[in-house]
This record gives sequence, C-alpha cells and structure tokens, in this order.
Amino acid sequence: MRRVRSGLGPTWHVGGELAARYAAGTAAESDAWSLEKHVEACGACAAVVSSAVRAGAETGPLLAGIRAAVLERAVQEPRESAYADTTISTGTGAGTTGVPPRLSRAARVVWAAGPALRGAWLVALVVVALGAVALSYGAGLGASVRPLLLVTAPVLPLAGVALSYGLHADPLYEIATSTPSGGLRLLLTRAAAVLAVSVPALTLAGAVLPVAAGGPGAAAWLLPGLALTLAALALGSFAGGRRGAAAVGAAWLAFVVAPAAAGGPAGAALMAGAAPYFAGPAVQSGWAAGAAACALLLAARRRAFDHLQTP
Repeated sequence: MRRVRSGLGPTWHVGGELAARYAAGTAAESDAWSLEKHVEACGACAAVVSSAVRAGAETGPLLAGIRAAVLERAVQEPRESAYADTTISTGTGAGTTGVPPRLSRAARVVWAAGPALRGAWLVALVVVALGAVALSYGAGLGASVRPLLLVTAPVLPLAGVALSYGLHADPLYEIATSTPSGGLRLLLTRAAAVLAVSVPALTLAGAVLPVAAGGPGAAAWLLPGLALTLAALALGSFAGGRRGAAAVGAAWLAFVVAPAAAGGPAGAALMAGAAPYFAGPAVQSGWAAGAAACALLLAARRRAFDHLQTP
C-alpha cells in the first residue's frame, strides 16, 4: 500500500503488491479488511484490485466464464418490463430484486436494509401493537393487556431478524455475502432496521396502556429484548439465523412465558408472574450483562457469517 498526502491529511491507496496478495488470498486479515473498505469509495483502487483478480491464474478464467455466461443470458432474455429491475445496493451491499428504478437513493437503501420491513413481520408487529391498545380500551380489558404485551415484546424482534438475512431473505444472497459489506455487517444493518421499527412501536404501545399496579414500566422489555436479539444472532453463527431465532424464542416461551402464565393468562396473575423477569435493577443488570456477553460472542464469531448458509 502506498501513502499519499492530501489537503485533508494523510491517506493511502492500494499498491500492486497488496492487490496481488489480496487476489491470491494471502493478504493479512487487517490488510484485506482495510482494502475492502477503501475500494468502496475509491474507484481507482477498485480498478487496480479488479485487474489483479482478473489476472489471477484461478480467478481470471472463472470470472471470464461467468461474464460470458451473464452476457449470453442477457442477450437471450430481454428485459421483461421497465420495472423489472435487479440491483445490488451499494449503500449496504444488500442484494435486492424488483426495486422500482424511480425510487430515490434513500428509498433504495431502506428497501435493501430491511427485507423484514417489507413482509408479513411488519404487519404482525402493527397488529400486535394496535391490537393491544384496541383490546385494552375498545374491549374494556384495561390493565390486563399490558402484561401480555410485556412478555410478547422481547421476542417480536427475533422474528424480524430471522427474516432479514439468509437464503430465504435474499434472492441474491450469494452475491451479497461476497461483497465487502456482506456478512455480519449486513446482518447487523438489517437487525438495526428491525429494532428501529419495533422498539418505538412496542414501547409506545406499552406506554399508552393502563398501568398495572406494581408492574414494570413500558420500557422494561428493552434490555431483555436486546439480550434475546443478540443471543439469536450469536447462536445463528453456529446454527443459522432462523434456527437461532427459533431456539431463543422457544426458550423464552418455556422458561418465561409459561411460568408467568401459570397463575392465569392475563391480569394481575400474569403481571405478578412476569415481574420477576423485568422489574428491579438487579434483573435489568443481569439482562445487560447477558447482552454484553452475547455481543462479545458475536464479535468472536463474526467470520462465520462470511460463509454461505446451507438451506
């Protein structure tokens, strides 16, 4: 790598030797990561790396064959319609299909960042949030609805995260995974999009519900929800995203929801059963420690997301 000085301070560009090592797969992990991040914004260096990859003894013929096959297919199959657009979002590295070309760049980023936000999960989230309010005030159930929302809220983001990444979520998953912005970075981007929608919606719904006497506050589910989401992501590095989310959700159902509902499905009995899992500084500190531990495990397992998932 060669360093140059600009008006904004010292910077660097990819040299031929580093590009060759990267193409051959012998570059150090830190050098490879820096190169991948740099070529996202530097077209000149991207061209240097591309030339080195095409000149490789193994990758060159392979890429040439893929290019020839794509061009042949493009000639054989004309564009079906003006809106049949398949793109890869350069903002997130996410593979998307059917993106209307007239969407703004910001809309394309949102489209690519959250597959779950375009599907049934978002509808389910809205139904749960609005349904809780409707049952509380419209059906006259009052404070008995709040504990139901409290024990449900932490696992709702899990479903969105499970639907945000993997073979089942991306038509171009293989391509997205191979980009510099793929892998864990893309997964975290989409998980953040899910949380950015679910956290305000569920917290607001809990805030407008009548307060049960002695019960946890509307935001008491946030740390448990964060810990469960990080646990699902960490477990997903071993077993896959959907399996990880399903396992964490099943554990929550067995060890929290079922014991809490033992005294009754709603009302004061359910609140009394659920409170030990949410109320108090010690409990919340425990969830925070669990979230930190899961985040450390996820960081240690980050390279697992660079490999393609199996169905």
